[in-house]
Amino acid sequence: MGAAIARRLLEFGHTVTVWNRTQEKSSVLAEAGASVAATPAAVTRASDMIITILTDADAIESVYGGSEGLLGGEPAGRLFIEMSTAQSHTKKALADEVRAKGAAFIDCPVGGTVGPATEGTLLGLAGGNAEDIARAKPVLDQLCRRVEHVGPVGAGAAVKLAMNLTSLVYWQCFGEALALCRPLGLKPARLMELFAESSGAPKIFERRAGDIAATLEGRDILPVKFDIDSVRKDLRTMIEEAEAIGCRVPVAERALECFDEASRDGLGGKDCATLPAIWSRRARGR
Repeated sequence: MGAAIARRLLEFGHTVTVWNRTQEKSSVLAEAGASVAATPAAVTRASDMIITILTDADAIESVYGGSEGLLGGEPAGRLFIEMSTAQSHTKKALADEVRAKGAAFIDCPVGGTVGPATEGTLLGLAGGNAEDIARAKPVLDQLCRRVEHVGPVGAGAAVKLAMNLTSLVYWQCFGEALALCRPLGLKPARLMELFAESSGAPKIFERRAGDIAATLEGRDILPVKFDIDSVRKDLRTMIEEAEAIGCRVPVAERALECFDEASRDGLGGKDCATLPAIWSRRARGR
């Protein structure tokens, strides 16, 4: 996602400086015209606006903290846009640290995967004060089809987790639906067409029906758009967020068990759209 966002900004003529914990990923962006910084602090020094999209709370703390972290690079006056999928309290605590350094901060996780990031059709869920969001919006509009101000810092994170919950548990639900159809022997492509016409087909189905059909035919989805282990991380984060506000999410908990099972079987690197095919076979003992 980060690479796709960086490429999109380069296409719009921005001067882009990148840093990645995996050096090889930065090198690819250098070929596209980005400058590669030696440390996160160097990114801050080179930039007016800093966008981060990281795996989890530990990664956020690592990249922002310390003398070589983003906040060690003269952050005063700069704007930080944090796009990671993380708990709302993580974003609130980070905002306090950033503001204490004299910088501005908004929480803006995005809906979509690499495809929408490449096309500039992500959905931005912005949390922060109106002035900071207005400052970020010209750039966010180049990345997103829509940017919605949903509340203060942390609100973006909460809405993103809620939205992801519905799409991620869908893979488990759809696998169970396919298990009911498996004895019929219908061709996968035809089955996908029928589901696409039903009220049980969410928007994500429009993009992924072909991928699901491929997995039902025993083919891999390449390139992987969002892997099973990343889904597991997001589901755990959702469950933790729910626990923090005293909310029960039993469907998400069950979906996580199924994704965990797939990961234990060595499928963690597979695309999440593979899960319906996996579960439809297992549900019938195959």
